[in-house]
Amino acid sequence: MSGEKLTFLIADDHPMVRDALASALGQAFAGAAVAMAGSLAQVQAALEREPETDALLLDLDMPGMDGLTGLALLRSDHPTVPIIVVSAAREAAVIRRAYEFGASAYIDKSASLEEIANTVRAVLDGEIFAPAEDTPVDSFSQRAAQLTPQQWRVLALMVQGDQNKQIAYKLGVGEATVKAHVTVILRKLGVRSRTQAVIEARGLTIPPAEPVRP
Repeated sequence: MSGEKLTFLIADDHPMVRDALASALGQAFAGAAVAMAGSLAQVQAALEREPETDALLLDLDMPGMDGLTGLALLRSDHPTVPIIVVSAAREAAVIRRAYEFGASAYIDKSASLEEIANTVRAVLDGEIFAPAEDTPVDSFSQRAAQLTPQQWRVLALMVQGDQNKQIAYKLGVGEATVKAHVTVILRKLGVRSRTQAVIEARGLTIPPAEPVRP
């Protein structure tokens, strides 16, 4: 694949990490265009500007991400953009859920730049990595994966503490529509209350990453 036609988006709130990843991509894919983002909102804006982005390298622990909720939102809104999670979280449950919510690959931040470049190249060639088959199934994340893009937006705002009226305003829909979405979300998630849905969804967050040392 010719690097001259490739466009990448690196999303991480640590400038040093972004620069290191950009260096790895620049060396591996000469001529590629590399955009940067430091929050979920910036990622969404960048993908709106460049919907044909060839790959998104995404940190889960960024402002606005709410852990894996942000990954699910991006996957729903941009189903054709390969998402490669680059994270310091090493827990098997986090990795498993990342794949369940549509990540094409999961890379530890401690990986070498060469390893990162090789993984990106494999994803561009159409490969999708997967966790070990003997990993136990997480039933809640499987149920959550059934939500539509709009339902994910509603759930994400519920997790942030917004009430139906606020959600309706932010999404530009009627409050009755939001109530209908909440009803369907509760049913799909197999929970009985809005509070339970929020608690379960917050379980999709990831442990705090250790600070990046200069």
